[in-house]
Amino acid sequence: MAENQWITLNNQQKMPLLGLGVYKSADGEVESAIKTAVDCGYRLIDTASVYKNEDGVGRGIRKCSVSRSELFITTKVWNTAQRMGDIEGAFNRSLERLNLDYVDLYLVHWPVPGCYLNTWKELEKLYASGRAKSIGVSNFSIQNLEDLSRISDIVPVVNQIEYHPLFVQDELLAYCQEHNIVVQAYAPLARGAYLTREPIMMLANKYGKTPAQIGLRWSVQKGVSVIPKSTKVDRIIGNGQIFDFELTESEIELLNGMNENFRSASIPEDML
Repeated sequence: MAENQWITLNNQQKMPLLGLGVYKSADGEVESAIKTAVDCGYRLIDTASVYKNEDGVGRGIRKCSVSRSELFITTKVWNTAQRMGDIEGAFNRSLERLNLDYVDLYLVHWPVPGCYLNTWKELEKLYASGRAKSIGVSNFSIQNLEDLSRISDIVPVVNQIEYHPLFVQDELLAYCQEHNIVVQAYAPLARGAYLTREPIMMLANKYGKTPAQIGLRWSVQKGVSVIPKSTKVDRIIGNGQIFDFELTESEIELLNGMNENFRSASIPEDML
């Protein structure tokens, strides 16, 4: 794997551009996935309380071949805790399951109406305590981010959203980049939905890369961090081999043109 690249967040913390997502990874299989990923150069692991695998992620971290200080661990506060106003309790339970003293990034998983501004103020306290080295958001729209800016001087370091060639949210990306918020793409492979599309296949053939590597490369060249999920060794390794080639500007535009506003990930029922 070519060396992972890092991006500097607005609080001067550094975050890898590539990470391992563990959504829907069973508690047991996530351990071996983390070991594989770290062994081939990944340093970012992204989980969430609602994934029900923080215990497994913690065990995987402890079995890693590198020290904790070399890793970047993200987890998230779920909607239920927001509605209950139990942000600190949820955070403490996540730390306990992960068996960590701190996380590198703590995210508001969804902008729960009537809750997310209060949730953000609680995240500020966790940030001030040092137990969350950075704080950010997930699934936030421009309007949500504008609302945050009116009640807080702390700008989220990250907005984690679904982003891939079939869901090119470039207005939101431009807003985030203008305000020094890193966009991080979950479901960057769209659950495989674009991997057989002609533009992707053509570029894969040109560069001698897999369709997945083309899609991930497109994202990172646009300054978007990616956290593809896999538990399969060959895919974890392959997804990491995206830093040894470069798409041209016209090829970036070609893939931009694939946009269908297609969302591959589901929206929680309580957010509909």
